[in-house]
Amino acid sequence: MTNLIEGIKAPLFTGKDQNGKLISLTDFIGKKIILYFYPKDDTPTCTIQACNLRDNFDLLKKNDFIILGISSDEEKKHKKFQAKYALPFTLIADTDHKIINRYGVWGEKKLYGKTYMGLNRTTFLINEKGIIYKIFFSPKSKAHTEEILNA
Repeated sequence: MTNLIEGIKAPLFTGKDQNGKLISLTDFIGKKIILYFYPKDDTPTCTIQACNLRDNFDLLKKNDFIILGISSDEEKKHKKFQAKYALPFTLIADTDHKIINRYGVWGEKKLYGKTYMGLNRTTFLINEKGIIYKIFFSPKSKAHTEEILNA
């Protein structure tokens, strides 16, 4: 679980998006950001979450949000995932876990009684000044937009 808390400055990062373009958190100063970390492209729960954000993209945009998704998948896989589900937002590849580690979302997980290391689904809402104002641990994939708008 992350050691970041609400009310602190969001850690800066730079990574490549699904098109190979460098994206930095500083590119979005003055904007509200939904920074969501998810385990893997094209898996059931990750797809539900991404599609929930996609289906509510106009509403989130109307509320001045920029959406950035991050996983350890490579750019090519992000590109296929984005195309397959017509995702209108940026997906950042973090294959070396630099951003994932900076945000503290890599850790122990349990599934069917087995313990393993993996990315913990976590969303950070960052305000226009770069301050984390809400953290969702294990967000509700089917109702994530509602959670965000009620924050």
